[in-house]
Amino acid sequence: MAIIPKTCSGPPYADPKANLVAYLDNNATTMVAPEVADAMVPYLRGRYGNPSSIHSAGRHARRAVESAREDVASLIGADPSEVVFTSGGTEGDNLAVLGAVEDLSEYEPTLITTAVEHAAVMEPFRRLSGRFKTVFVGVDADGGMKFDELQAAISSGGPCVVSVMMANNETGVMFPVSKVVDMVKSRGGIVHSDAVQAAGKVPVNVAVEQVDLLTISGHKIHGPKGVGALYVREGIDLPPLLVGGRQERGVRPGTENVPGIVGLGVACRLAKAGMAEMGRVAKLRDRFEAGVVAGCDNVFVNGAKSPRVPNTTNITFAYADSMSMLYHLDEMGVAASSGAACSSGAIGPSHVIQAMGAPAQSMHGAIRFSLSRYTSDDEVDLVIRLLPTVLRVARGVSPYAPPRR
Repeated sequence: MAIIPKTCSGPPYADPKANLVAYLDNNATTMVAPEVADAMVPYLRGRYGNPSSIHSAGRHARRAVESAREDVASLIGADPSEVVFTSGGTEGDNLAVLGAVEDLSEYEPTLITTAVEHAAVMEPFRRLSGRFKTVFVGVDADGGMKFDELQAAISSGGPCVVSVMMANNETGVMFPVSKVVDMVKSRGGIVHSDAVQAAGKVPVNVAVEQVDLLTISGHKIHGPKGVGALYVREGIDLPPLLVGGRQERGVRPGTENVPGIVGLGVACRLAKAGMAEMGRVAKLRDRFEAGVVAGCDNVFVNGAKSPRVPNTTNITFAYADSMSMLYHLDEMGVAASSGAACSSGAIGPSHVIQAMGAPAQSMHGAIRFSLSRYTSDDEVDLVIRLLPTVLRVARGVSPYAPPRR
């Protein structure tokens, strides 16, 4: 059965050659804001000094880096001296987790994270599980953390290293990080939060959350790829993963990515200024969910009863294969995903949906739709119209469909 997309004006950033008419995969990456791109260009051309050099070209680059550091710090409520630039969320998470464990290694810390973290946190914990007691705290059917399991893990003895994401990258479900910090600090330990999917969408303030370490990434907030930042609270001695230079307080040696850092700074400034716009995004997300639920049978929103970031919805289409649906949507110029972009080559259902206890007939049918402040009403309306037909076609060939009578 052929599926013919209805006309849509499409987003202003659509590439006609790519036939993209609706981009709802902003948790994978966002478009670079025009202001960000414009700010970066001079540092790719004439202003190419090394920020560690003492001559005027180097000093100019250093001023640009430090100005960006102030913008990043302002977005998350930190002091600029506590901001370390990285290559992105994965490096920031690894640096935080592995560094914190190394710092406390002589005390044989207990390592605690959740069963729904991004792979950039999960994999370091798995790697360390052979050396230290490691606990993966579960979640309930709504994606909320099981605090009894967290409390038991914290109380098992000794200091701990805890990493809890602020917002889940697949469902958008938020964890009360400040509550986690209160529980951990009573026993001693270090707390890291992956705020990659929270920063720029909800207020993030390290002075309020009281975390020791926090990660953000540029390309999730309309900045460039390949740059991010790690907040390291004053007083935390974080050993570096790399050696060979004194850049970034010695925590992250290597010549700074000046164009990327400049772009990240502008992206953070725009995100802070545009936070009120996320109210419109939340209403658009809610309207999208209501339209999909009304137009499709046997669908439900994962984590709908939990607090979520305003731009994310994860919808399960029971008896369908999400990959089949995504293929059809892509053919019509619609971008969405079945989970984290970093795991797009993985076989099997999402570990997040599994951890939430999805039934077998639903486990393979979850699709993440993620909006941004650039998402238009036309994009959302188009996908609402297309999904019933896409779902019918996908169920017709799905190995998970119920047997016909």
